Amino acid sequence: MTDFLKLVSGRQSDRSFDPCHPVEKEKIERIVEAVRLAPSACNSQPWHLIVVDEPELKNKVADTTSSRVLGMNHFTKQAPVHIVLVEEKVNFSSGVGGWIKKKDYAQLDLGIAAAHIALAAHAEGLGSCIVGWFDEKKMRQLLNIPESKRVWLDIVIGYGTQALRTKKRKSREEIVSFNNYK
Repeated sequence: MTDFLKLVSGRQSDRSFDPCHPVEKEKIERIVEAVRLAPSACNSQPWHLIVVDEPELKNKVADTTSSRVLGMNHFTKQAPVHIVLVEEKVNFSSGVGGWIKKKDYAQLDLGIAAAHIALAAHAEGLGSCIVGWFDEKKMRQLLNIPESKRVWLDIVIGYGTQALRTKKRKSREEIVSFNNYK
């Protein structure tokens, strides 16, 4: 197995973190660098990352992801770092191309950036979970994000405490065909 396949096979969405084990700044800097180098349509790079590692603010950001009614995302408070992914405007080429092809290239690019964050975190020995459920209005207020900007994801990072789970995936035959659509 290649090193990359080992990396991908070992990465999982962690929902339990050691809250007493802070993440080293140099690891966060390398994760951010991995996103800076990520590909995007027409090199548009339509993202802004907000690294939240100040404990009190981090807990308030985590509160925006929790739902008492649905009983979800309470683990986010354990993670010592949140990387909030904000959509920025695409460049002219990407915008025109997206309009012509009726594709939102910014969303695709943000997905690529999120994958880079999750894989880079795993390469650093950290766990992560990509969280899309949060109160966007409260998140904007907490982090001084302009109303004109869209907050796409909150990626929590820390030292995971969960054992590696077996991945449940569709078979190759269900998802791949060669030379035509099956």
